[in-house]
Amino acid sequence: MAASPYCPDCSRLIGICVLLGALWEIRAEHILYSVPEELENGSFVGNIAKDLGLEPRELAERGVRIVSRGRTQLFALNPRSGSLVTAGRIDREELCDRSPKCVVNLEILLEDKVKIFGVEVEIIDVNDNAPNFGAEQREIKVAESENPGTRFPLPEAFDPDIGINSLQGYQLSSNGHFSLDVQSGADGIKYPELVLERALDREEEAVHHLVLTAFDGGDRVHSGTTRIHVTLVDTNDNAPVFTQPEYHVSVRENVPVGSRLLTVKATDPDEGANGEVTYSFRKVRDKISQLFQLNSLTGDITILGDLDYEDSGFYDIDVEAHDGPGLRARSKILVTILDVNDNAPEVTVTSLTSSIQETSSPGTVIALFNVHDSDSGENGLVTCSIPDNLPFTLEKTFGNYHRLLTHRTLDREEVSEYNITVTATDHGTPPLSTETHISLNVADVNDNPPAFPQASYLAYIPENNPRGASIFSVTAHDPDSNENSRVTYSLAEDTLQGAPLSSYVSINSDTGVLYALRSFDYEQVRDLQLLVTASDSGDPPLSSNVSLSIFVLDQNDNTPEILYPALPTDGSTGVELAPRSAEPGYLVTKVVAVDRDSGQNAWLFYRLLKASDPGLFAVGLHTGEVRTARALLDRDALKQSLVVAVQDHGQPPLSATVTLTVAVADSIPDVLTDLGSLKPSADPNDSGLTLYLVVAVAAVSCVFLAFIIVLLALRLRRWHMSRLLQASGSRLASVPASHFVGVDGVRAFLQTYSHEVSLTADSRRSHVIFPQANYADTLISQESCEKSGPLLISQDLLERKGEPSLQQQAPPNTDWRFSQAQRPGTSGSQNGDETGTWPNNQFDTEMLQAMILASASEAADGSSTLGGGAGTMGLSARYGPQFTLQHVPDYRQNVYIPGSNATLTNAAGKRDGKAPAGGNGNKKKSGKKEKK
Repeated sequence: MAASPYCPDCSRLIGICVLLGALWEIRAEHILYSVPEELENGSFVGNIAKDLGLEPRELAERGVRIVSRGRTQLFALNPRSGSLVTAGRIDREELCDRSPKCVVNLEILLEDKVKIFGVEVEIIDVNDNAPNFGAEQREIKVAESENPGTRFPLPEAFDPDIGINSLQGYQLSSNGHFSLDVQSGADGIKYPELVLERALDREEEAVHHLVLTAFDGGDRVHSGTTRIHVTLVDTNDNAPVFTQPEYHVSVRENVPVGSRLLTVKATDPDEGANGEVTYSFRKVRDKISQLFQLNSLTGDITILGDLDYEDSGFYDIDVEAHDGPGLRARSKILVTILDVNDNAPEVTVTSLTSSIQETSSPGTVIALFNVHDSDSGENGLVTCSIPDNLPFTLEKTFGNYHRLLTHRTLDREEVSEYNITVTATDHGTPPLSTETHISLNVADVNDNPPAFPQASYLAYIPENNPRGASIFSVTAHDPDSNENSRVTYSLAEDTLQGAPLSSYVSINSDTGVLYALRSFDYEQVRDLQLLVTASDSGDPPLSSNVSLSIFVLDQNDNTPEILYPALPTDGSTGVELAPRSAEPGYLVTKVVAVDRDSGQNAWLFYRLLKASDPGLFAVGLHTGEVRTARALLDRDALKQSLVVAVQDHGQPPLSATVTLTVAVADSIPDVLTDLGSLKPSADPNDSGLTLYLVVAVAAVSCVFLAFIIVLLALRLRRWHMSRLLQASGSRLASVPASHFVGVDGVRAFLQTYSHEVSLTADSRRSHVIFPQANYADTLISQESCEKSGPLLISQDLLERKGEPSLQQQAPPNTDWRFSQAQRPGTSGSQNGDETGTWPNNQFDTEMLQAMILASASEAADGSSTLGGGAGTMGLSARYGPQFTLQHVPDYRQNVYIPGSNATLTNAAGKRDGKAPAGGNGNKKKSGKKEKK
């Protein structure tokens, strides 16, 4: 069979058609978009619905979506518009770094056809990044000795953009020493370099500050900068330099040690060891090193020692500074010391007088002294002074010499010694002063007489003074000294009652004490007028006088003298007449008495001491008038005897008595008739009674002496019992001290005895009965009670110590006067008292009193030899059977002894164990009370 003919052009055409169809097919399945970076979210990228040939509503119907492969989707489909939009921020530099082309691939799935379409989105670069050097500043160290033309690399900048937006070039800030040169490498990267244009000087400018700027080429140019610090490295090309070639400083000399004087400063523009400067003294001297100290590091100069202007007022100090390698600089310090007032003036005494007479004339030189002050100027000017109240003055002589002179006459009695203070004061600020003490004694001159403190003196001396008694003392003072002040005393010669005064008084010439040479009598000499002279022992002696009046003081040394009634000289008895018809208050007579004493010693008072009838007459206390106290009665005796006492008020009082005889009669013849019966009886029996009384008194004395001998014998026999009695002293504590009496320093119990005396008037004989002794209170002295000697206690007292009569002491009788019932008198004077009557005869009364006193003092053995009934004393025979001893008043109970609470009491009452009656004797008592 035959072949068909071949057409090569047709084959080629068919191939081209097939290729174009394939390319169309591929074009239809791959979509390309481009979008700039940094678009906002939701920005339009491309119309994906149109490129797929679909309507926007068909995208959702056919299930069109972007297939995710786990990466962050940068794009999204908008179902409404059917477009592809951005889903977030797109950063080209983050996605593609510095690649020239940045494409993002994504796949679109068409689910109904299960077909994939590829989409390429090209990210177009924008200029959104500026060049960055990575560091804000960079330091470059350059030696200051580098030559010009030397290059130093600079830091490079980086721009992540590409193309025109990337780094395009560098720029350097203007500077006279450096320039910028940009080099391009084989890879096209630009490298900046710093080029040194001229020589550097670190001392001129140590650091150069440059700014390097990098910029890109985008539509909107961005740039970045960095600071370049060019630090010059030092070389030791400079020596230290002082701030001043010379330092001038002034300092006060009293500046404290350790104070900073000044600070020297040297600078070295080099740095490091090249610029470290140290200081030191140059050509140092010992004096400088002792006063000043230099700190080698700081340059401080301090005071090391005390500065003294007076030693040196100026100092020249050389100092040098050197750096580390040894370059040096020199300077000078000129120190001027300023004077301060630190030196007090000095006073040197050249001549001195230690004593001067008080009569020296004004202007007498006391001392010569020199004044010096080491300070200068005003500080060295000195002024001298002394206190204004001194009688001295200063006078300046040659140079700095001064004289101390008296300004007026001195008086040693006013000031005996002067302590003169000379004060030297300079004119500094503050002023300094020096005190110099000069002692000056003023020698005494006898220019003052002795002086008495008073112009006159009064002295008093009691009369009857003992001879040699000191009367008075006068003292005169002499203000002078030593012998000039020794005073002697003397009395001026005069007479008194014809006798010289020196026979009355004398004076001690040394002490001025006056003595009485005789006993003065006020009634003879009442005063003495003396003139006392006081003389000193100076040369010549000086004296002065003073009057002294001595008054004699009256003493009660004269008893009252009765002028009336005067005692008759012929032995007769004066009789006063009182008519029986006299009424009460009738003036019978008047006792007149005088006292030669004066004052209170001569003030007299009168009292009736004794009377025959106590109630009949009364005596005026101050007038001495004797008047009738009542009307005269017929039973009154014709003769009344009165004893009137006259007493003064002296201490002790003195008294005198006068006996008055008053005749009671109506007419003188009756008086004369009765006076004859008043003559004393010439009965010889009277002398016998007197004899008995004398014998009784002698017997009582002998008995008392025997009693004392017995006490002494008991004391000698029982002295060894004293210790035993002291040990048993507690048993005697209840015994009152009033039962003890001291005899020769011995305390012993004494016995008192009661006696009954019986008198018979007709027989002229007295009978005394001594009953048994009994114990009663006995008066003791206070001194004997206070003795601590051994005690002698009778056996009877120890046996009777429990009786009440020994336990109690009778109270003192406050009335020592006689009661009306106890006064002696006739029976008519008792006013009917039941105690009985006293004997009417005066002689009998006196005899009775004597017998009672004698018998009361006698220590009998308890027996009586005088007869008479017991307790009657024989009185009942004459005065009636009712009159016994119990009717006789006991005078002991009316005796009060001052200073003691004991009384003389009736022994009979003690015997009966009853207390004595009260001292009021005016009360009428029954027979039983009187018996107690």
